[in-house]
Amino acid sequence: MKIALLGYGRMGQTIEKIAIKRGHQIVLKVDENTKDYDITKADVAIDFSIPSVAFNNITNCFKNNVPVICGTTGWLDKFDEAVDICNKNNGGFIYASNFSLGVNIFFELNEQLAKMMKNLSEYNISMEEIHHTKKLDAPSGTAITLAEGIIKHTSKNNWALDVTNNANEVPIVAKRIPDVPGTHSVEYASEVDTIDIKHTAHNRQGFALGAVIASEWLVDKTGIYTMKDVLGLQ
Repeated sequence: MKIALLGYGRMGQTIEKIAIKRGHQIVLKVDENTKDYDITKADVAIDFSIPSVAFNNITNCFKNNVPVICGTTGWLDKFDEAVDICNKNNGGFIYASNFSLGVNIFFELNEQLAKMMKNLSEYNISMEEIHHTKKLDAPSGTAITLAEGIIKHTSKNNWALDVTNNANEVPIVAKRIPDVPGTHSVEYASEVDTIDIKHTAHNRQGFALGAVIASEWLVDKTGIYTMKDVLGLQ
């Protein structure tokens, strides 16, 4: 499989190593200094770029019949527009706030717990996420996905960053600490006990491996998919 890497930071470099180890070829590496490139030489593109260029990266793939995996967060105000362009061009697309296989299982666990807790009003819900200091957005896309999973199954109607006193919102605390790949926790606390679920990434390998596995799955497909499709969790 011929892969284009759209974004060649730490994640792009980790993806490159894993993809090569799995027998794939990196035919294109695009960073902020790359001006003109031919995306059509790739069988699939993997975008881990920055919010300001992600939309242009992925829609360029759609228009050139190259399926694309996108793990960049912070650009989702244009997500519906991207989906429309994908559909008009009969493209293939997987977006995930986190491609880690463990995190996607954690997403499912989070929703199941929310279903069980939805009628237990004595429990207060809170979330915390910790990432490295170079992460540009807060809260993380992963934290937002977790919050949306809670909102889907409870009386909460929104999430809020660093707010703790609104009964209708899921409060998220975002911390930035050097060299932390990503930690996410969800807490249900009452006067008598506390229930916690937590996912801790030890390195970037899990994110990169999940992105490569997703690209292997997406090649030669058209349509809009999620990691639930890739992992058979639907």
